[in-house]
Amino acid sequence: MTEQTTSHDPPHGDDSDHPDVVVSVGTDHHAFDRLVRWVDDYARRHPDLRVLVQHGHSAAPSRATGSPFLPGNELSEAMGHAGAVVCHGGPGTVIQARSAGRLPIVVARDPELDEHVDDHQLLFVDRLEEAGRARACSTAQQLHALIDKALSSPEDFRVDPATDSGPDDAALRAGTLIDLVSEQETPEPRTRPMATGEEWPQVTVVVPTRDRPELLRHTLRAVAEQDYPGRITAIVVFDNSRPDPSLALAEGERPVQVVTNSLTPGLAGARNTGVLAADTELVAFCDDDDTWMPDKLRAQVEILRAEPETEMVCCGIRVVYDEVESERVLDRTHVTYRDLLGSRLTELHPSSFLIRRSAMVDGCGTVSEEIPGSYAEDYELLLRLARRAPIRNIPEAGVRVLWHRKSFFSERWQTISTALRWLLEKYPEFRVVPRGYARIAGQIAFAEASAGQRRVALRWIGTTLRTRPFEGRALLAFLVVCGVPPGWILRTLHLRGKGV
Repeated sequence: MTEQTTSHDPPHGDDSDHPDVVVSVGTDHHAFDRLVRWVDDYARRHPDLRVLVQHGHSAAPSRATGSPFLPGNELSEAMGHAGAVVCHGGPGTVIQARSAGRLPIVVARDPELDEHVDDHQLLFVDRLEEAGRARACSTAQQLHALIDKALSSPEDFRVDPATDSGPDDAALRAGTLIDLVSEQETPEPRTRPMATGEEWPQVTVVVPTRDRPELLRHTLRAVAEQDYPGRITAIVVFDNSRPDPSLALAEGERPVQVVTNSLTPGLAGARNTGVLAADTELVAFCDDDDTWMPDKLRAQVEILRAEPETEMVCCGIRVVYDEVESERVLDRTHVTYRDLLGSRLTELHPSSFLIRRSAMVDGCGTVSEEIPGSYAEDYELLLRLARRAPIRNIPEAGVRVLWHRKSFFSERWQTISTALRWLLEKYPEFRVVPRGYARIAGQIAFAEASAGQRRVALRWIGTTLRTRPFEGRALLAFLVVCGVPPGWILRTLHLRGKGV
């Protein structure tokens, strides 16, 4: 049979830098080489077209332009300008394509080909096809024909995001729920003895700070006193405050570097300044008012040595508030994306984070600097990392976390409310996890009530109760609307090691 080659005029003109075809296989750790091969073959047959493939953990394309991971805004922009958008059957990616105004061409992952753990994408894509929410295909020939059609008849593959709602959205919501409730693989914890002559990996600790010199010195002392045989370098990042060069130590196994935040002012920019300055693969976070227990780092590094597929390790915390201590420890060794959508899991405190630097810089991205005021930036990073692979947890306390009235976010209610609304918009998955959505809606209600915005607070209280009638945060917000001081409520919760 003679190979047919169809000629296409680029839909945006020759001067466009945007790709004509955008392909996304998502961030699942299973390879989807089959789809990459099909698209690469199409790119080879059509050298006049610009084809961009976000290939995740799959093999990179040889003919098309490939990128393992792309920031969400960049991928959405590329989709919005492309003539054809192809993706795997992940609900989040399908929603992203439709939000960019494109009717996606979808290829479902097949568990029999080791492309996923079960057949939920096959079921989901069938629903999409029946509802007219996507064009499904299961062979290379079908895929190539649909791309041809999308490029030659672009109006047939466009949707209006502003009116993309209604009964048919049930297919998307149901599919998203299927995707979220499916179990992520959680391997058994492993250990690996040190080999003769093997050295412990070097670790960089990023410590953002702002006007807390005494607490900062306690934090650095706890880092220096770690029972860890390897080298630990602390990078102290001064954010909107004058740096203290006297902290710097150049020699020994516990050197300290002093830098200033060179990125977006705030906690997220300060963390990223330290991460980008690190020259080690392992990077830990520690806030300037928290202290590590002596064996915290060693226990975490032992896990990363034994489990190369693990990208992040956390541990429990001991909360200290007004000289009252309470322990917050998760009784599990793995935390999934589904777990984090349902609950913030405050036991996973940023001062307990130990992360492979490549998982951020070359993977899901560094700490988001888009979040208003950097509020909940640690939670948002947890969500992105958990999308890639389950987060490892040590069910023991390894950090003493100091809660006090000088907390940067105490009484910054409008910043908190704006940041939480940003989070709901960024992660539409919350809408199909009632417990998680109600939790955040209740927090917004509490923040608005505390800021004196009674009408706005009442609307969010209503949203919370409609989503989950017995969500306790709605009651707390209502108490503030009725005149109960928010500080009294927070103090009562903090004495029990809890927050709103």
